[in-house]
Amino acid sequence: MKRIGLLTRDCAGVNAAIRAVVRTADYYGIEIVGIFHGYEGLINGEIKVFNRRSVSGIINLGGTILKTSRSERFKTKEGQEMAVRTLKDNNIEGLIVIGGNGSLTGAHVLAEKYSIPVIGIPATIDNDVNAIDMAIGADTAVNVALDALDKIRDTSTSLERIFVVEVMGRNCGYIALRVALAGGCEEVLFPEGEYNIEKICEEITEGNIRGKISWIIIVAEGKAKAADIAKKVTEITALETREVVLGHIQRGGRPTAFDRILAARYGNFAVQLIKNGEKDKYVGLNNDKLNAIPLKNIVKPKDIKTEEYYRIIKILT
Repeated sequence: MKRIGLLTRDCAGVNAAIRAVVRTADYYGIEIVGIFHGYEGLINGEIKVFNRRSVSGIINLGGTILKTSRSERFKTKEGQEMAVRTLKDNNIEGLIVIGGNGSLTGAHVLAEKYSIPVIGIPATIDNDVNAIDMAIGADTAVNVALDALDKIRDTSTSLERIFVVEVMGRNCGYIALRVALAGGCEEVLFPEGEYNIEKICEEITEGNIRGKISWIIIVAEGKAKAADIAKKVTEITALETREVVLGHIQRGGRPTAFDRILAARYGNFAVQLIKNGEKDKYVGLNNDKLNAIPLKNIVKPKDIKTEEYYRIIKILT
């Protein structure tokens, strides 16, 4: 294989993975063609040949130098055929896709329906890619949210207020649970679990009677809205409550050392796999061992262990 395409989604650590793919490919004498704006850019033929200098100085940058966008056209047969035509017209023999479940599902479509050699690299702040321990970007997202939370706690303690902090996680409580545990929070609401607002307010009231002056509730965006929870808490407890939505700051930021190392390992391994004839696979770390996992597993939901984290959070409250 002499020419490989590379497209991405965005989160911290993706640039480190791009660097690893480009430089590993160069080591083996393989040319990398960067595809801008994800699958939409693949359809439109937005490509550029990358070399070692193209990825100089990007290991510490958040986001993706290849940019990204969603593509409704790629969900159609016509769009997929246009994407395949771009690959063939530009003599791109294989494809490496860096992204989460959506991007990797698209990679599986290209491999299964059009016989394109594809290798995926998991990168998502939710860490919800099936059958792996860690995806690129998840560690950084937790640390970014935790840094913001530490600052909010300073205010919560000083003003003796309750704060409801909304973090990302539409279908997955990975960020919420870890931020709540690492930040010493009193409660966390996450998509995989249920909550009782009356019971939460009862605990807040009892704590207030005992002299507890501040309280922080973490809410995953997919479970509830911080504003709604804050309003309810104020109504029930008569205690002043404020909401904070962290939003897209969790997708950015300089990647942590963990994410940079993980990106380097995943990028290097992905090139080795595609060079050796593997296809329709994605790379994954399990107990610190790199594995090649069939892309068809992407459609299966990840079993995220929430009970242990929540149990510890409540014990330590």
